[in-house]
Amino acid sequence: MFSRHYHRRWSDHDHYFGPFTYAHEKRGHYRPLAIVLGSGDDEYPGCDLRLSGFGHTLILALPQVLKPWRRKVTAKFWDAETIERLGRDWYWDTHEREYGFTYSEGHLSVMLGRQTNDSSTEQRWGKFLPWTQWRHVRKSFYGINGEHVATMPDTGKSYTLDSGRWERERAIEKATPTVSFAFDDFDDERLTVTTMIEEWEWKFGTGWFKWLSLFRKPKIRRSLDLQFSGETGERKGSWKGGTTGHSIDMLPGELHGAAFRRYCREHKMTFVGIVDRAP
Repeated sequence: MFSRHYHRRWSDHDHYFGPFTYAHEKRGHYRPLAIVLGSGDDEYPGCDLRLSGFGHTLILALPQVLKPWRRKVTAKFWDAETIERLGRDWYWDTHEREYGFTYSEGHLSVMLGRQTNDSSTEQRWGKFLPWTQWRHVRKSFYGINGEHVATMPDTGKSYTLDSGRWERERAIEKATPTVSFAFDDFDDERLTVTTMIEEWEWKFGTGWFKWLSLFRKPKIRRSLDLQFSGETGERKGSWKGGTTGHSIDMLPGELHGAAFRRYCREHKMTFVGIVDRAP
């Protein structure tokens, strides 16, 4: 028999037809390719089979052909009153079992049993497929007039395996020329910002599939790093807080001044002028 809770919620615009749940997601939302058989759990009893592809998801409620995973746990922190009231000093730790796979944005996840959301006990295997991924190859710095200052190639090593990497990166950043500007925030508070041009490059393919970059253009992102002298933005002073620094994408041909003027126009700020050029 089907559980009386057989409707499976999937999105904010589900449609129910007997034991079926149907949903459609527009581009830009989560649109996996998936075939997953789930056991349900104590909150949503009953099995279900989920099929997803090309933005469509169909979930079929099934009889309890697959039971949830559970284990008996001794309640070490219950007080004596609770134990006496329940007549036991243990509880069931229950989690759904899932079998199948999901694929989304280059990541393949294979479900092999219990899904506990705990990496030490969960039965799941996942991997980013190397023929779908971009690898970071460099970070470059540029001067006041857009001239190249230095490039830090990405060796693929972590900071722990590349001794002195952190110090080298900080030294290059410190040696890169910056430009500072004064501006009035939305509330007329006078602040300054220190700006620096950075650029990142990614090439397609990782591992044995790096050769795929021969057939695709690299991704290059040039940005202007902004470090403000104080908290700025309409949320400053609130519990959410404003911002004291971040970076923005630069448009082709922009330098420090043009990019920050555009930022001011977009964020209710008044550009005042240059106040300093660091050597």
